[in-house]
Amino acid sequence: MNRSQHSLALTTKDAAKLVGVDYRTIKLGIENGTIPTVQLGPRRMIPRVPLLRHFGINA
Repeated sequence: MNRSQHSLALTTKDAAKLVGVDYRTIKLGIENGTIPTVQLGPRRMIPRVPLLRHFGINA
């Protein structure tokens, strides 16, 4: 089972898979501030619910 199916925070690549876009689209959204991120230890992660809302997906 893929852990990202239930994770509250995702990597860039897992976020891209979840919403069906290229990971570069996610990176651009992070760079321009439309996709929020959080620092979890050494990693910058993307919260699931705000990501889904950004792409118009009900969480």
